[in-house]
Amino acid sequence: MKPKFGTLEKKLSVIKKNNLLRNLQDSNVEKQFIKQDGRKLLNFSSNDYLGIKSSKMNHTQFQSSSRLVSGNDTSFSVLEKKLAKHKSQEQSIIFPTGYMANLGMITSIATKHDTIFSDELNHASIVEACKLSGSKIKIFKHNDIGDLERKVQKTKGKKILITEGIFSMDGDWSKLNEICQVSEKYGMITVLDDAHGDFVLGKDGKGTANFFDVEKKIDLYVSSLSKGLGSFGGYVCGKKKLIDLCINTSKTFIYTSALPSSINQYSLERFNSKREAYREKLWGKINLFHKRLEEIELHTTSTSQIIPVIIGNEKKAMEFSKFLRINGIFAQAIRYPTVKKDQARIRISITGWLSNKEIEYSIQILEKAKRKFNLK
Repeated sequence: MKPKFGTLEKKLSVIKKNNLLRNLQDSNVEKQFIKQDGRKLLNFSSNDYLGIKSSKMNHTQFQSSSRLVSGNDTSFSVLEKKLAKHKSQEQSIIFPTGYMANLGMITSIATKHDTIFSDELNHASIVEACKLSGSKIKIFKHNDIGDLERKVQKTKGKKILITEGIFSMDGDWSKLNEICQVSEKYGMITVLDDAHGDFVLGKDGKGTANFFDVEKKIDLYVSSLSKGLGSFGGYVCGKKKLIDLCINTSKTFIYTSALPSSINQYSLERFNSKREAYREKLWGKINLFHKRLEEIELHTTSTSQIIPVIIGNEKKAMEFSKFLRINGIFAQAIRYPTVKKDQARIRISITGWLSNKEIEYSIQILEKAKRKFNLK
């Protein structure tokens, strides 16, 4: 008799052999630091971009069921109205996570009769949602408007275009102006996942579409409350009829427990804070970090708070990350399948928590790592 878990063990051994094994590490995060194994490290793997100071959550009663079953706590309505106004849309809906927001929204608006056009570097939640929708999927080359239009021209029927604002692994921005022109020309439904641009870019932190002045050309926004706002949850904004469709057909909304109201209140507290000062501080840190990277000739295509240092080889990326950790810097190695094979990288996230002195120290360590691992 063959071993019960033989094929699963073989699958795991292949992952190990390819230097792709992931392990959970116990840690505690406090502002710009992370504590691991009794050591306090500078945290360059946080998505709490603005670093808003706020009080701890009040432990109010959790709503342990679906909003459609156990009632809709008023904290949702208050926050959803603010988020809709924030994105200049008619209505919004909160999901437990950004991943669930993408799954719920995309599977609600797309059917087997439709065609989805998706940027090749779109987040895994978008990729998975497209598959679950049953729609025909056409992947266009990253930010390649010509490739997008060629594929659109050959397609009949309802067409849906999905892209990100700031791409989560490369840190570059979507060519939203040109993408929206193609979308308008062919009457496509335009969906923007703005998880990493929201609260960071645009007037009052309204996001990437606001920055490019194409807000009115976006039909549906998907975003996160756990990135720029530093809280928890995901949300979708759009016309009322589209949000109503999500409420009535989105499985990740209907069949799951609602977020605790205390988390909504925490999000509201951060939303109502003086975010502009935090945003200005953040961009000062981002610009300084990019400037210093150029000075040590560690080049990146990023123009945002997400900065990938491309290593290539998976094992080398793990060793690079280990060297940083030994020297007090926490920045994770990102490997396949999150990125393409031999495109492993160190993903650095800049937050407003960091001081200029801490940035300078991190640059010194990166420069040492560059020489040690012979990066060009």
